[in-house]
Amino acid sequence: MNYRAAVTADRLREVLDYDPLTGIFRWRIRPANRMRIGQIAGGGHVKGYRRIRVDGLLYLAHRLAWLFVHGDFPILDIDHIDRNRDNNAIENLRVATTSLNCANSRHRRNNTSGFKGVEWRKAKQKWHAGIMVDGRRLHLGTFDTPEAAHAAYMAAAVKHFGEFACDGVAQLLGTDAPDSDVGETRNG
Repeated sequence: MNYRAAVTADRLREVLDYDPLTGIFRWRIRPANRMRIGQIAGGGHVKGYRRIRVDGLLYLAHRLAWLFVHGDFPILDIDHIDRNRDNNAIENLRVATTSLNCANSRHRRNNTSGFKGVEWRKAKQKWHAGIMVDGRRLHLGTFDTPEAAHAAYMAAAVKHFGEFACDGVAQLLGTDAPDSDVGETRNG
């Protein structure tokens, strides 16, 4: 969506109230007969983000929260710090590149290791650690245990993504990855 041609901050503030502590939007007007003034605006959709229709156009609530507080839409993505897509409190939102936004995500549902950045390599009978940085896959090594592979992933995540890295970052800040049988290399 071209947010520059969309709702303005002034128009948004005319039709909605926003609580920056809770992230909840409430209607200031009645946009439709079924809506009431003071009613919570919007609803969720498949990916768990709240959406709100303003003047006939659908918007993601976290982008509206940013517009409401800062006065314009960010050019980049908006990251939910706690990874809860329905928590639109302004303190939970930060501007991020797509790469940093992805860094602050859980492991995929089809991940069998239980750890982000870790997969079983049948040919070597070892656990492999890897990470995507700026669209390029970095090989972090192969390990005897998934925990060791995940520690290597987390050390690389802290190095490349800093505060955007997730899954126990506070414990790993300032630590190094365990030794592996393969050094960090770029594949691409």
